[in-house]
Amino acid sequence: MIPFLDIRASVSELQSDLDEAYRRVMASGWFINGSEVVAFEREFADYCGVRNCVGVGNGMDALYLILRAYGIGPGDEVIVPAHTFIATWLAVTNCGATPVSVGVFGDTYNIDPVQVAAAITSRTKAIMPVHLYGQPADMDSLNALAEVHNLKVIEDAAQAHGARYKGRRVGALGSAAGFSFYPGKNLGAYGDAGAITTNDDELAEKLQMLRNYGSKKKYHHEISGVNSRLDELQAAFLRVKLKRLDDWNARRQEIAARYLTVLESLPDLELPKVRAWADAVWHLFVVQHPQRDALQAHLELQGVQTAIHYPIPPADSGAYRGRVRSDSACQAITERLLSLPIGPHLLDADVDHVVHALQDFGRRQ
Repeated sequence: MIPFLDIRASVSELQSDLDEAYRRVMASGWFINGSEVVAFEREFADYCGVRNCVGVGNGMDALYLILRAYGIGPGDEVIVPAHTFIATWLAVTNCGATPVSVGVFGDTYNIDPVQVAAAITSRTKAIMPVHLYGQPADMDSLNALAEVHNLKVIEDAAQAHGARYKGRRVGALGSAAGFSFYPGKNLGAYGDAGAITTNDDELAEKLQMLRNYGSKKKYHHEISGVNSRLDELQAAFLRVKLKRLDDWNARRQEIAARYLTVLESLPDLELPKVRAWADAVWHLFVVQHPQRDALQAHLELQGVQTAIHYPIPPADSGAYRGRVRSDSACQAITERLLSLPIGPHLLDADVDHVVHALQDFGRRQ
């Protein structure tokens, strides 16, 4: 069986460096808000091309805390894509604001700026584009709208570590950005972890308090905060993996290029498109097929593990059903989506096997 993603492979590749990181933290005797977190924040900020990085507990907290720090709450609206992981929406709901669902392009799965423009009201306070599946959203168009309407642009960069938009890395393209380091991400920890990047120094200072019970100094709580801190051990592991991120992303791009070239002629299989200004890092390689379920079953029989992202649009989930208008175009997309294996440790022979299995399904139709 070719796994959808083999997380254990990164452990094997980096075992000695990970062991050294573990020993370093254990020997320090300091496990919360220590030198590893400070070092990772500096290194990841430099990587993204921003002045500030604030480590937090997970990706959803990153988005939620940005909204909190900007004072967005009850009575406010935040524009979000109809197709995304539900954490994008939950971050908005958890701060008391209302998510406003906007349609996405059917070939990149990113939010449509034209539909964003139509959704802006007097209550809109922010636009939250998601660089879904590792491909940047059209940030110039969104930032232009934000400037006209005095809005914040908050990047959900949970799936796009290292991706570039017109030469600039995501995480430096809006007011602030939230990252997830969930183990399956391009840059993944070995547990939950997240971070916020921004060039807004005032925001960063407030976020540092919000994540730590609203405190700059121990037992001095200046604002009402939460407990959402990047773990010292996870920060040490992330420092090791950050050094390999560009190489791993390059391997993902090699695999994606082969898929795009070889699978182009297969009947009924719709491949993702990449805009000319985008440098995608392919967190996921998502195709569409009218017989998605039959295709997935065929691949399983051929020893290829796949996944579906995301089978239930947020608007149709129990959390939001009846509260947010359902998007029929989004529903149609989700019924056709299938994610193929594309991890950085996938062998050429494995990629060939996936391709041959897809070709075999095409011949049987």
